[in-house]
Amino acid sequence: MQAPLNISFRNMDPSEAVETRIREKAEKLERLCDRIVSCEVVVEAPHRNHHKGKLYDVRINLSVPGEDINVGRTGPQNHAHEDVYVALRDAFAAATRQLEDHVRKMRGEVKTHTNPAGL
Repeated sequence: MQAPLNISFRNMDPSEAVETRIREKAEKLERLCDRIVSCEVVVEAPHRNHHKGKLYDVRINLSVPGEDINVGRTGPQNHAHEDVYVALRDAFAAATRQLEDHVRKMRGEVKTHTNPAGL
């Protein structure tokens, strides 16, 4: 990575254990693609006044030549994300899939669909 990994915590105290897990997962991303320019990870805990299901939100912003990859929670909420490590696992899995797609595209391995009828 050209820039150091940037980790921030919101609405929660920084955790050395969580930070270590993030660093491990970021290293795996870097092994997948050695052209990562920067990586920012934001771990956000729900506000303290939430009464139901405290779901952690993990956002990952990767910058690679030609593209920015942004991962965050969209769609229905997953109650498994009440565990910060599950939220991290899912966010990094999504980032891995998007980074793999980017690498395939850069290598020209992405299939293009042609119209056989010439329409």
